[in-house]
Amino acid sequence: MHSIGDRWRDAEGRRIVLRGVNLGGDSKVPARPEGATHRREGFYLRRGVSFVGRPFPLQEAEEHFGRLRRWGMNFLRLIVTWEAVEHDGPGVYDEEYLDYLEALVAEAGEHGLSLFIDPHQDVWSRWTGGDGAPLWTLEAAGFEPERLHASGAAIVHQEAGDPFPRMIWDANYNRLGCATMFTLFYAGDTFAPGIPGPEGASLQGFLQERFIAAMERVASRLARFDHVLGFDSLNEPSAGFIGLEDLSRLERAISKVGPMPSPWEAMRAGSGFPAEVDFYGIKGLGQGVVGKRLLGSPGVRAWKDGIDCLWLRAGVWDVVDGLPRLLKPRHFAEVEGRAVDFSPDFLVPFARRFIGRLRSVSKRSRRFALFMEGVPEGGRPSWKPEPDELPVVNATHWYDGLTLFTKIWTGFLAYDTETGRIHVGRRRARRHFAAALRRIKDHARDAMGGIPTLLGEFGLPFDLNWRRAYRGRGDYRAHERALSAYYDAVDENLLDAALWNYSAGNTHERGDLWNGEDLSVYCGDEARDGRTETGDPRDSGGRALRGFVRPYARAIAGDLREMSFDFAKGEFRLRYAPDRAVTAPTEIFVPAIQYPHGFHVEARGGRIDLSGKDSLVLVRSDADGDADEVVVRITRS
Repeated sequence: MHSIGDRWRDAEGRRIVLRGVNLGGDSKVPARPEGATHRREGFYLRRGVSFVGRPFPLQEAEEHFGRLRRWGMNFLRLIVTWEAVEHDGPGVYDEEYLDYLEALVAEAGEHGLSLFIDPHQDVWSRWTGGDGAPLWTLEAAGFEPERLHASGAAIVHQEAGDPFPRMIWDANYNRLGCATMFTLFYAGDTFAPGIPGPEGASLQGFLQERFIAAMERVASRLARFDHVLGFDSLNEPSAGFIGLEDLSRLERAISKVGPMPSPWEAMRAGSGFPAEVDFYGIKGLGQGVVGKRLLGSPGVRAWKDGIDCLWLRAGVWDVVDGLPRLLKPRHFAEVEGRAVDFSPDFLVPFARRFIGRLRSVSKRSRRFALFMEGVPEGGRPSWKPEPDELPVVNATHWYDGLTLFTKIWTGFLAYDTETGRIHVGRRRARRHFAAALRRIKDHARDAMGGIPTLLGEFGLPFDLNWRRAYRGRGDYRAHERALSAYYDAVDENLLDAALWNYSAGNTHERGDLWNGEDLSVYCGDEARDGRTETGDPRDSGGRALRGFVRPYARAIAGDLREMSFDFAKGEFRLRYAPDRAVTAPTEIFVPAIQYPHGFHVEARGGRIDLSGKDSLVLVRSDADGDADEVVVRITRS
């Protein structure tokens, strides 16, 4: 399978539609010691952790991959953290994990699942409240990880304990630890020049080289597999402090929840000078300041003993007469009088360096693609494809933010994070979903050279509406309606898409084992109880299946023009212009869960072949026919 223009094609020349899942949310944390974020034991181990068994043990692979195929999935966004590969130290790779990963990828291919590798991170690392980078990266910058939480440089579940505030983890993008590390990773040479990293290398050069080399190591293990499509550039990157106009103000935040320091307040607190900061909560129909909180503790520093704050050393601030004073509030705003722009100045150059190294691994072909991401809610990157460059895919994420952050599904409310508008009414909300995805697709056409778009993440919390679905035998009708609405928007835009997520370790109590998130379409508790929505034990553990296990054309012998599914009526419609040179049939996945009493198929401009294998309907256009369009309609019997 390869990309041509803005779409994927198989060896027979058919347009391929990729519908898959992120595997998995619990791969963010180690398997040994158990790394669920509510557990503090072993959190600060410098060596000896293992991610072998994430997303699941190899002996369970056939069960899980078989379930995903049964649900119609044909590809995976496979979560692999930098920490999983290189946790014990720079250049020390976990070969046992790489053996496991290689075997897991081989098994996925045996089940007909294509995939790409996602070097996943959230707010830089586990010690800054998320996942991704190894602990030693923080130490290389001068941080003392065990004091990040107490100093206000991060908020971590392991230290904060329960109950952990809902969706507070991404507030770490505005804390000192995460913002510093991303600034150093992308622009350390620009904004912290002369401050050396390990062995005298620049911090930017050290961090980027170690990350790219680790992923290059993964790529070399997987280059032999034809079903590995490529690598994500880096999950949901952050600009850190880059581009901020005034460090004394809070200028940007993905979400405002809990204590929200300005960059200057974060720097002060991280050096033992507590700062009184705005505290955000629900105010009216949105988020607003509801009080003040003290960030940090007197004398408690985020930095190693004997090492000053890196930004103090860079001249951003100083201590004058015993008190901290901001000296350069525009330090990150411009370089030599020119305003900086994170994406073209720093993100794209890094991505081109990464793509060059991936190409060196796959010299025998141009198979590996780079799945490019920009800053969430922070502007999408532009991209100009260069000659002989590996293919690039727009892998932007999208979430129904109102439902994600409030964990409430109404069906008639939606919030547009780009425009700030609230859409009221069922039809308006659904039009907003489709319009938001259309903007993502249009950006790839207009500003990224017409490259393919794959929606890298979307989904919803399963602990919706005060966890009502977990009472009794489970009622996931609200989740089904929400997921159906999202997939309608995906279909309307003819997008490839990966649902977030499938976590084999998910439980009702702890969700995906990470910061209280609970977005997995599979729940281990329900699998152990034998609970199934279909009555088939092979579906055990699946949740809200009717919302996402739905018909779609996964291989089209021609140019796809329309695809839709009416969740309430059970009516599927497909329209495409046939390509007479393609002899392989169009394949439509038709799941029994949507058609419990069978279905009826009619086609105009093509011949129908019903296949019991893999819930498929095959449509063949007549080689000598003159119809310029094939229309297929599937309805419930």
